[in-house]
Amino acid sequence: MIKKQAKIPYIWLSGLSMLGFLATDMYLPAFDVLRQDLTTTNQMIGWSLSIFLLGMAIGQLIYGPLSERLGQKKVLISSLAIFSIGTIICAMSGNVEQLLVGRFIQSLGAAGATVIWQSFVIEKYDDKTSQHIFATVMPLVALSPALAPLLGGFLEVQLGWQSIFYCLLFIGVVWAIRSSLIDFSSNNVIQQKVTVQPSISILKQYVSILKSKKFSGNMIIYAACSAAFFAWLTGSPFAMSAMGYSGTDIGLSYVPQTIAFIIGGYTCRTLLNRYNTEQILPLLLKTFILSVISIFVVAMVGTGNSIVPLLIPMCFMAAANGAIYPIVANNALVSFKSNSASASGLLNFLQMMLCVLASAMVSLFSEYGVIAMSAVMACQGVFVIVGYSLIAKDRKVTELEASAA
Repeated sequence: MIKKQAKIPYIWLSGLSMLGFLATDMYLPAFDVLRQDLTTTNQMIGWSLSIFLLGMAIGQLIYGPLSERLGQKKVLISSLAIFSIGTIICAMSGNVEQLLVGRFIQSLGAAGATVIWQSFVIEKYDDKTSQHIFATVMPLVALSPALAPLLGGFLEVQLGWQSIFYCLLFIGVVWAIRSSLIDFSSNNVIQQKVTVQPSISILKQYVSILKSKKFSGNMIIYAACSAAFFAWLTGSPFAMSAMGYSGTDIGLSYVPQTIAFIIGGYTCRTLLNRYNTEQILPLLLKTFILSVISIFVVAMVGTGNSIVPLLIPMCFMAAANGAIYPIVANNALVSFKSNSASASGLLNFLQMMLCVLASAMVSLFSEYGVIAMSAVMACQGVFVIVGYSLIAKDRKVTELEASAA
């Protein structure tokens, strides 16, 4: 086992974990301006978010095996270069088609950062330390929905929507330089055990990972909670614009849910010092399910021209997600230290595919406003129940085997 290093690069890890979310959230306040400047529709601008999630999903499925073959450092720096190229295309877009192409390339690059930071942690640290790192880094991701739209709204007003993408380009370049200075050598101890195999073996490896009920159950919960959040991200800018809110107001609306997410995440970190995940997770999942149902009920009843009635249960959902993410992500990956990059890639691929579906459904039915958004969010409660049932079955089998032994 690789021993814990004296210093954990939290800032670097947090930056990698946030990159995809920054690229998702920073341009949200500019949705309406983009629609006007590119002479397109709300639906097409909504697809720019959906296609980003699709690229993230595809990229993460590729980066896992690729990093195990070529090494995490080379693949990470290459992915950040791809991210930068896609960002330049977005900034120079003259029509919505160019924007969609740029967003897809940008997302393929961002996917590498997501896969590699998770596999870096799983391979480099013991189980308890990795759980602690996940519980520290993942709540910081919530800063993106709060700060990124505010920064994006400010840049759009002062310098135009193109400046949002040039800011993302700067972030990508800086993190590529920082990544080149990180020592990945200890991770190669594990990577050297991975034999280069044909694609059919990679497919078998993915099938083998999916056969784990522990992995699949935690993955489904992770995906469903994320999908509910991305349904909100896709639908809320348009809903708030229809209510008469400005781009700055839209950015500010993400602040309270971000605070709730961070509170949930660090409350989880504290609780993990006293209780195990089997005790904490059921309560968190019940909170999530009640929150999305409440959002749907409020949307059906009607909110007038105010986002506040929807924002209140959304904050409870955000708090639940902040605590759920580190638990289920770590639990899904902890059993796959020898091929953590592939497991991480598969986890995030399936998570993003459900997010793509949720985002696409909200975009497709965008004329129904908050009703479509909240209905998609409520549906994720069903997936959460399915995921937890798989975890319970796996735990029961493990307990029976332990009793027999």
